[in-house]
Amino acid sequence: MDLRSATMRGVQSLAEAGIAHVPAQYIQPPQTRIGFSLVKHNNIDIPTIDLDPSQSKQLVREAIGSACRDWGAFHVINHGVPIPLLDEMRSAGLSFFERCSTQDKLCYACDPNLAATEGYGSKMLQSTDTAVLDWRDYFDHHTLPLARRNPSRWPHFPPSYRHVVSEYSDHMKLLADKLLAIISESLGLPSYVIGDAVGEFYQNITVSYYPPCPQPDITLGLQSHSDMGAITLLIQDHVEGLQVFKDGQWITVLPSPHAILVILADQTEIITNGKYKSAQHRAITNASRARLSVATFHDPAKTAKISPARELVNESSPARYREVIYGDYVTSWYTKGPEGKQNMDALLLKC
Repeated sequence: MDLRSATMRGVQSLAEAGIAHVPAQYIQPPQTRIGFSLVKHNNIDIPTIDLDPSQSKQLVREAIGSACRDWGAFHVINHGVPIPLLDEMRSAGLSFFERCSTQDKLCYACDPNLAATEGYGSKMLQSTDTAVLDWRDYFDHHTLPLARRNPSRWPHFPPSYRHVVSEYSDHMKLLADKLLAIISESLGLPSYVIGDAVGEFYQNITVSYYPPCPQPDITLGLQSHSDMGAITLLIQDHVEGLQVFKDGQWITVLPSPHAILVILADQTEIITNGKYKSAQHRAITNASRARLSVATFHDPAKTAKISPARELVNESSPARYREVIYGDYVTSWYTKGPEGKQNMDALLLKC
């Protein structure tokens, strides 16, 4: 296969072409490669919180508050989402990437020159000549509000694909609502405060496929970033690859097939006035196994104005972030690039 043609068709085509060296645009600068920073594997894992109704509500609030302060991410179990549905969502995504032909995939291709368009693609950021690309292909679905949901734009294989994504979307929305309510309560606020500040969810479901990479030491599946919206709910397959940055080191998040990973995003950090932090995370590659994850993003409307909740601002705790229109924040994120949490840093007020 012609290398240039494979590059245009996505990372999976490069991997299937049997290349020994990744193209230059996928090579990370030395300071962002996995060998440059401290990494902990398997010695410590993020918190796991049991949401079973039999659990003490107070203890659950305290556990979530602690995880939001210390990590910005945590697993939940007994979350109310049917376990078979998690398996069906993973299976549907894997079928698209591993059983559909390249031509079938390209029928759903998103616009490569625009950010955040629905469909199949590889580039996360708007195109520049100097941008380093991630070793990842993805399919992005616009699922909420319902007026945005158009299953005809989603893959038709397997036959259950569109039904599974719709059902999964509905369950993720209910869980996101529940979690934002508990997060509010963990701060001593009424359950509705954070949810009201976010407003109606704009939900995207992104299935990410990370093919084996011949040079995992110089590439990343997904560069270091924090999510731009309010809250992200993620499931993984059995292959390790997701890492969260904590206390100056990268910690690998061990896959847990029945758990859902909760990732606080930037707008929740703003609303909580920095009491809770959005989680900086990345995905690494490996040379032998493909990896799949499904991230469900819950964001404000582009017109929403986001600022610290007034209940959390006073003389002893002044506002730490300036107000931002969410659409402006998204534009900055996609044009400047995430580079860790640089976009959040730009909103900090001098106190």
